[in-house]
Amino acid sequence: MAPDSFKGSLTALQAAEAMAQGVRRTFPRCAVTLMPVSDGGEGLVAVLTPLLGGTIMRVEVSGPLPGQRVSAQWGHVAGKELAVIEMAEAAGLARVPAARRDPRVTTTYGVGELILAALDRSAREIIVGIGGSATNDGGAGMASALGAKFFDASDQALPPGGASLARLARIDSGGLDKRLRNVKVTAACDVTSPLTGPAGASRVYAPQKGAGPEAVEELEHALLRYAAVVLSDLGINRDQIPGAGAAGGLGAGLLAFCDAGLRPGIDIVLDATGIDDELKHADLVITGEGSIDEQTGTGKAVSGVVARAKRAGVPVVAVAGKLARAEVLRAAGIARCIVLVDASTDEHTAMADAGRLVADRTADLLTRLRGQTG
Repeated sequence: MAPDSFKGSLTALQAAEAMAQGVRRTFPRCAVTLMPVSDGGEGLVAVLTPLLGGTIMRVEVSGPLPGQRVSAQWGHVAGKELAVIEMAEAAGLARVPAARRDPRVTTTYGVGELILAALDRSAREIIVGIGGSATNDGGAGMASALGAKFFDASDQALPPGGASLARLARIDSGGLDKRLRNVKVTAACDVTSPLTGPAGASRVYAPQKGAGPEAVEELEHALLRYAAVVLSDLGINRDQIPGAGAAGGLGAGLLAFCDAGLRPGIDIVLDATGIDDELKHADLVITGEGSIDEQTGTGKAVSGVVARAKRAGVPVVAVAGKLARAEVLRAAGIARCIVLVDASTDEHTAMADAGRLVADRTADLLTRLRGQTG
């Protein structure tokens, strides 16, 4: 059982447990292994920290909205001097009420505070999951929390938020926390978007965070300015690196201010699970997530699971909240899929009763497969 979370309904572990219930109804003597996964977005800390033998910690940090404070969890693996951070815990879209979503003003400052909490615990390696963001500030807020300063042409400090970067004239990175020099930072991302351009952070993802057409162009202009000043003042050109646009450009900020490496989050998680060894003894993989759609095959958790299973010659089926089109399954390499939302179950009911429905649909799917194979 290797599902991602069903956003708004089930964590990845809850989804895996529900799938396991469905399997045991159909094949009571079947050996079942639970391997919940994450692609670097919401749920990374909860999935990865136990796999690494760590402890989940909590700290109060700045939220994405001005003046907002939130309680954020992060993973501390003391024996490995490693920390697992999830940007969505501090600056995720779920932290912002729908009526207040505006990526022109939201900030990643709390993400920097989470990094400081990890440094205070003597972390020498930090994994930062950069999915599910409410922000579009290029990671400038995070860098500010770590000691960088951003000024306009009048040498006034810029306020938080992505829109203010349009006035950026100078960056002072001299105050960056010196502990960062001795820490390996890895950004776990689920997209390959550059910072700017037609496929960049603003034009592709800002509308999902509450930006209208004019705000999208405002944010694109701001990130172009940001990239230009990062290049002139820091000598760093990371604008078009795949993944730089992840989480509203937080990928670019981590590259510029933390010398981070970018890696698909699903690969980090799957390596930690030891899934390749488990697949040597598996007959079937069941994966899933809230929606299987055109984005599934572009670095998302399900595509990573399918790739590992395909390499091992193990078929993959899926249980999903909903499915965009049947063609998506073929493109993703999934043999069969059953959904929660169908003619008898609307989306509201599916989300409210997701655990029971995932178990039921898994049992239904395996019953059909058993009938086909005899």
